[in-house]
Amino acid sequence: MDARTHLKLFVIATVAWALFWVIGLPAYYQQYSTPFMVWFDALALLPLGLIFLLVLRRVRPGRRMQRSLWMAFYFTVPVAIYDWLYCGLFLGYGLSFVLVYWYLSVYYVLPWLVLPVCAAFLNRRQMSQPV
Repeated sequence: MDARTHLKLFVIATVAWALFWVIGLPAYYQQYSTPFMVWFDALALLPLGLIFLLVLRRVRPGRRMQRSLWMAFYFTVPVAIYDWLYCGLFLGYGLSFVLVYWYLSVYYVLPWLVLPVCAAFLNRRQMSQPV
């Protein structure tokens, strides 16, 4: 990937985090019950998976897995850092924010699982199509 694509992924992830943060105000989703947040996380995974598939579909098969891993990186590492800065430092939870804000923490792992599976699915699907 070139520097422009890295920057693009970083900016998209940053904007997505900022929007998610604003939507979660005033208490960054702490105002909702645990059952609601379980449903919210589960339902949020569906459109994200679809978006991942649509984006990766446009990537050449030989580069899909690499792109999926870079996407996983940009949608987890910077996001986790932003959450740590806000929840851990600003709100004072320290590293325990990963437990308090568990509904955020699951998204530090899920992209690493979902994106490579999407890439593998698209590659397998493309290989099985008749030429």
